[in-house]
Amino acid sequence: MRVFNGRAATEDYMSTHSLTFSTPEMTLKKFALWLGEQIESPNNKGQQIPRLIIYLEDKSKKTSATDYTPDVTERFEPSGAVTDMFGGISRSVSDSNSEHNFQTSPLDSNGSYNRSSEGQFCIECGSKLRSSSKFCISCGTRQR
Repeated sequence: MRVFNGRAATEDYMSTHSLTFSTPEMTLKKFALWLGEQIESPNNKGQQIPRLIIYLEDKSKKTSATDYTPDVTERFEPSGAVTDMFGGISRSVSDSNSEHNFQTSPLDSNGSYNRSSEGQFCIECGSKLRSSSKFCISCGTRQR
């Protein structure tokens, strides 16, 4: 199986091209054109190939195509600053929905969102949060 090594291609491109006055869309378009440029083959002198072919790597037959497919799920998984801010608490939305008690309402009797000293509830999914939370740890929604 041949797999595209996008990391090596990106590092090579970024090391030789300036990003001054470039938008993300412009950078991506230039990168795609750079990968498609015809260059001389490193194996067969005089033969022209697209630069993309250089970054294709042969992988052993023991691996399957599913090992290299990107994760394209629509599930929110907190990471980075969100998990740092909430002390490493990492739960997916499906996990929090199964554990959530939907009989508890995030609205108090006045119709405003509950911000008691014991915690608060997410304005989007209703998950229980700390009172100092600015973002929901389950769905990522910014709290008011």
